[in-house]
Amino acid sequence: MPDSNLAGGLSNRSEEQVSGAKVVAQALKTQDVKYIFGVVGIPVTEIAMAAQELGIKYIGMRNEQAACYAASAIGYLTGRPGVCLVVSGPGFIHALGGMANANMNCWPLIVIGGSSERNQETMGAFQEFPQVEACRLYSKFSARPSSIECIPSVIEKAVRSSIYGRPGACYVDIPADFVTLQENASAIKYKECCMPPPVSMAETSAVCKAVSVLRNAKQPLLIIGKGAAYAHAEESIRKLVEQCNLPFLPTPMGKGVVPDNHPNCVAAARSRALQFADVIVLLGARLNWILHFGLPPRYQPDVKFIQADICAEELGNNVSPAATLLGDINAVCKQLLEQFAKTPWQYPAESKWWKTLREKMKSNEAVSKELASRNSLPMNYYTVFYHIQEHLPRDCFIVSEGANTMDIGRTVLQQCLPRHRLDAGTFGTMGVGLGFAIAAALVARDRSPGQRVICVEGDSAFGFSGMEVETICRYNLPIILLVVNNNGIYQGFDVDTWKEMLKYQDASIASPPMCLLPNSHYEQVMIAFGGKGYFVQTPEELQNSLRQTLADTSKPSLINIMIEPQGTRKAQVRIHWAWWRYTPLIPALGRQR
Repeated sequence: MPDSNLAGGLSNRSEEQVSGAKVVAQALKTQDVKYIFGVVGIPVTEIAMAAQELGIKYIGMRNEQAACYAASAIGYLTGRPGVCLVVSGPGFIHALGGMANANMNCWPLIVIGGSSERNQETMGAFQEFPQVEACRLYSKFSARPSSIECIPSVIEKAVRSSIYGRPGACYVDIPADFVTLQENASAIKYKECCMPPPVSMAETSAVCKAVSVLRNAKQPLLIIGKGAAYAHAEESIRKLVEQCNLPFLPTPMGKGVVPDNHPNCVAAARSRALQFADVIVLLGARLNWILHFGLPPRYQPDVKFIQADICAEELGNNVSPAATLLGDINAVCKQLLEQFAKTPWQYPAESKWWKTLREKMKSNEAVSKELASRNSLPMNYYTVFYHIQEHLPRDCFIVSEGANTMDIGRTVLQQCLPRHRLDAGTFGTMGVGLGFAIAAALVARDRSPGQRVICVEGDSAFGFSGMEVETICRYNLPIILLVVNNNGIYQGFDVDTWKEMLKYQDASIASPPMCLLPNSHYEQVMIAFGGKGYFVQTPEELQNSLRQTLADTSKPSLINIMIEPQGTRKAQVRIHWAWWRYTPLIPALGRQR
């Protein structure tokens, strides 16, 4: 008779085997993950390859930080987390910036990090680092599966945690020995794809109280945050604005939920609207630094806030709200509309408040137009942005980062569609631009081929992730990079002043900290990788280059736009920077002068 133990052993050896890398990939596929961004190496290369075999799009980036920014933007744009795949130690640490940014912005993100082998822990293994512990400050959930069989359940929980409640970053640690370790395929049980987050509604009594407070407002204001954009609340918010005739103000990434060109948008009178409103409704917007904490002198001391947010902990931050609406922003807005439908109410168009806001808007818009119409060279910010605005496709994504570049661009570049603007966000992060643009271009390509991404960068901001231009060209993404170049951080110097300074001292002493090399040809970076590059100094050159890049969808492009180095947000008059004012800090230079 045959030996039963021998027969069983032969059966086990012949059973199909699967590697840990393939289990990770299949678990991600099961959870409807469509995009992975990363920089591969030991021990995660096999995970990226396994993901590609399953049809998950892997985008190889040049830096883990940019990869993490891209993955988080996918989460915001699609509602399902993107994945950032990184190697152990330094690769993981580089991704922490992206995790922190995602958590601050409340965007879904999964980071999968390779780590050292389990049997080498505490021995000084290659790139050994306490990764699970390190990222707890930057994530909602952080775990290492205890076995290959546990990988699917841990990944399912990470995906679910990233999108449920207040969205955020989650981390899954994969030891190096798991990646190649083989396991019987039949032992792996994949979890079903987690459902979209449940839709929560505010208490009816809270909704009634909010409606009562709003009805009694003399000077109401609606503030639309990116939480409203993420909640896809555009239809209900627009109805609320129009039915109640409410003035509204979008936060930077709340732009487009209701189009910027809507007659009730008072963005051009932002300071006046905030300072004198007596009732403010916050829809997915936080009273943080972007909204001056809701405190005087930017607001009236007795202003009444109505807060609507998905996160209970956010309600009551910095202020004592008159009403709090805990729930999904879209659902809450529908509740408000239902109450107003029972007893219709509309804020009077002939009110003094509307007159005040419109007069201020008209005045500020006139100042901006006057600045934009100046013919002096170099160009100023307003001239550049008004020409860009004239050429923007209505459905394009706009990515913006920088200091003055982002702030002024937000006031001039109009947004007509929700979730079509990405910028430095709640964390004020520089370096996000190219990663965000890559994510937006991938989403645009999948949804609407031919849709463009316009990435507007300050020259300093571009420097943080400029090598991602190679990534853009490698995947031939429909991105137009506009580098608004003032030769510095906030402000810079012209070539003549720069050369004059260096006559007296080496640059490490004579050059102010905000100065960058004048007239740097960033467009050559794009040309080096096969894209199109333009160096422009006049409005005519800017217009021509915009027409050419928008007409040609075959290649990505970069337009390097030279502007007044001393340009600011206010009336921009050319200032001949007195560089010798730095001489008290530079004794040697002071003695020579």
